[in-house]
Amino acid sequence: MTLSQRNLAAIIVVTAWFAIVAQFCVGINSASVSPVVSTIRFFSYFTIQTNLMVAISTTCLWMFPQKCVGVFFGKSSTLTAITLYILIVGLVYNVALRFLWQPQGFARFTDELLHSVIPLLVLFYWWRSPEKEMLRWKYILGWLIYPLIYLLYTLAHGAITGFYPYPFVDVNALGITMVLVNCGIIALVFLLLGMLLIWLGKRFSRKRKNV
Repeated sequence: MTLSQRNLAAIIVVTAWFAIVAQFCVGINSASVSPVVSTIRFFSYFTIQTNLMVAISTTCLWMFPQKCVGVFFGKSSTLTAITLYILIVGLVYNVALRFLWQPQGFARFTDELLHSVIPLLVLFYWWRSPEKEMLRWKYILGWLIYPLIYLLYTLAHGAITGFYPYPFVDVNALGITMVLVNCGIIALVFLLLGMLLIWLGKRFSRKRKNV
């Protein structure tokens, strides 16, 4: 890892941990349910889980680049998967969810960090990382395991509690058929964006080596 990469990782670490903690405090202070229920709901958002993944991975890359965890998170396949997940966070929010609510003040600031700033920072870090030519098309199916587990958890949690973190997975409002259609569309976006990242990684890594 170069010095510039490590500095960028440090920026992402500080930004991600700050945004997660700040958003948690905002949610707890404005919640109409108990702190326990509010905490469970907070960590039921794909946005929070994925930003937490970013925070943990970049912390390992920054602090332990030569250790097993740093090497694991620095692998092109792992880093690209995390980049894919956080880009989906930004894409889905800014295309489908941004206008459904209007946070104000500090809540809006943390909202922008989680959904816009951090995805862009991670994309930039990924772009500057080496060895993307090692990416393989077969990795895409493995990258879908985390979203699938998240979907199963969300549907099970929603069936038990009636809480669905996003309107497009709200079975009570839309019915299971429409929810599955929505999830199918998002799965397709995952596949296409994952393929795009692999293609870009392979293409431009070769170009840099030929320069």
